[in-house]
Amino acid sequence: MTPLLELVDVHREHRLAGGAAVRAVDGVSFELAAGETLALVGESGCGKSTLGRCVAGLSPPTSGEIRFHGEQIPAHSRRALRPFRRRIRMVFQDHGASVNPRRRIRAALAAPLRVHGLPHDEDALRQVMAMVDLRPELLDRYPHELSGGQRQRIGVARAIAVRPELVVLDEAVSALDVSVQAQICNLLKDLQEELGVSYLFISHDLGVVRQVADRIAVMYLGRIVEMGTPEQLYTAPSHPYTEALLSAVPIPDVDAERRSRIVLEGEVSSAIDPPAGCRFHPRCRYATDVCRATSPELAPTGEARLAACHHPRAFQQRD
Repeated sequence: MTPLLELVDVHREHRLAGGAAVRAVDGVSFELAAGETLALVGESGCGKSTLGRCVAGLSPPTSGEIRFHGEQIPAHSRRALRPFRRRIRMVFQDHGASVNPRRRIRAALAAPLRVHGLPHDEDALRQVMAMVDLRPELLDRYPHELSGGQRQRIGVARAIAVRPELVVLDEAVSALDVSVQAQICNLLKDLQEELGVSYLFISHDLGVVRQVADRIAVMYLGRIVEMGTPEQLYTAPSHPYTEALLSAVPIPDVDAERRSRIVLEGEVSSAIDPPAGCRFHPRCRYATDVCRATSPELAPTGEARLAACHHPRAFQQRD
């Protein structure tokens, strides 16, 4: 069966004034099925947001292919991209800046419906508001008159109003209180069940990701280093970077002093001049000579999981 979304060796470079190239995304490949949620996690600067923008058609890849239902998404033609704009939507992190502060909420919701030739009358707007559990009276308010959680619901409403097949969520809950995060995550699950929509859920918060993801892809310095189900990654990670990330996730009812927190030494290598071999080896306590010399491929390490490591193993989480 053809996947809903397929990335094949996707690269995205940013050219600097001096001619140097920042390799924000460097050879990423994966598939996403219809109705599935794939979470993309990693430190700030690892390339996950850039990759999300490539998928949404906002930032064309330098090379590689992004296919939707087997059809390659055009990289440089706005006209050719238009049919995909309705089928692939994006929700941004900054819920305050994602809508025009000088326009009422009804104008923000009507715009995507009007652009795509869909009904945008009062009944249609009320229906969209109901889908994200907001009162219709809020249609006549301005963004600054809404709470952060309400503004983010408007962001979700703008995305799902045109009934897309895929929504890219770029840190969509990171700026919200914990209780509001849980509400938005529950809303996304309800919408997925109702509409059958797929999500590419970009986040640095592994606690949130565990609640929403069917699979998780871990990125480091522009590349995916591990991919698997939440159960696989959270109970027995196969890559030392994943192990380190998970060691920082708070565990309820466990004294912080008794937890084995892994503190990575050194800084993240430059995306302009990445190290030879495995890109994580300068910070890896398990690195050997082969890690310093040869870049590992993302390869199967067990049932339905992948890791880019020369020495994949089940790193057991410690209390």
